Amino acid sequence: MHRRLAILATVFAVGCAAPPGPVEMPPKAGNPVFPGWYADPEVAVFGDHYWVYPTYSAPYNQQVFFDAFSSPDLVHWQKHERVLDRDAIAWARRAMWAPAVVEKDGKWYFFFGANDIQSDAQTGGIGVAVADHPAGPFRDHLGKPLVDAFHNGAQPIDQFVFRDQNDQYYLIYGGWGHCNIAQLAYDFRSLLPFDDGKLFHEITPQGYVEGPVMFVRNGRYYFMWSEGGWTGPDYSVAYAIADSPHGPFQRIGKILQQDPKVATGAGHHSVLQVPGTDEWYIVYHRRPLGETDGNHRVTCIDRMSFDANGHILPVQITFEGVEARPLGRQ
Repeated sequence: MHRRLAILATVFAVGCAAPPGPVEMPPKAGNPVFPGWYADPEVAVFGDHYWVYPTYSAPYNQQVFFDAFSSPDLVHWQKHERVLDRDAIAWARRAMWAPAVVEKDGKWYFFFGANDIQSDAQTGGIGVAVADHPAGPFRDHLGKPLVDAFHNGAQPIDQFVFRDQNDQYYLIYGGWGHCNIAQLAYDFRSLLPFDDGKLFHEITPQGYVEGPVMFVRNGRYYFMWSEGGWTGPDYSVAYAIADSPHGPFQRIGKILQQDPKVATGAGHHSVLQVPGTDEWYIVYHRRPLGETDGNHRVTCIDRMSFDANGHILPVQITFEGVEARPLGRQ
């Protein structure tokens, strides 16, 4: 009898036990992914870390350096302060913008815009710096701008460096509603003429304002850009697809824009493909709700997906961000 009571007591205790605790979910980065006012983020993979190089978002006269951020998993980020500083670029004085960073032959090359020139009479444009490590310190590669004038109406800002499938590197850039493509020389010290003798070809699609990005997926060239005004809620990202980096690019549609429940002014992005996979992320800036200062922008990451036809699906901007994604995991 005592044994039966003991068994019943055990069954009762098990049946009335407290429910298990909450299931531990994978950590998420949260948006913004790191603190501070940062915009125009460039994302890259170097070794076993992700890297993000943004513009320090402040009044133009304070935009005189760049910080960088590295992460093993898109969730935990380390800040690297002043990887490039105006003191290393004798001709730069203000408005240092929109990094594009690539590794080549054991060196890291940092392309940037400086001085926000308004005419060919002013000094500034697109420069190049070089370092022995992705965290710098970067030093001037040329001692002068690589592109220092307006060509085809394009202000020399918002540079993107695209490595094609044949290992040719292209400089794609431009503000004021015009976008150019140019061939970079092997040493990144000059530009190479195209077959027609020109250094710059215009590839401006409908709606283009600034912030070009290009990548290849399944043999097709995706060209993306920012539309609208950078200080307004209409700032957004659209795209086109072509069979060549030279286009022609016909606008398909908008894939990143504000969500009035989350943030406004989502734009000026870069794109991350996890090496060896078909996993894609979009790294972009946006303005937190209630912020009216044009420079109060933060860097965020969300997933980017494609439909069966290869079209980019509209991106849902989130507060949660993305789950941890260590490199090397297939």
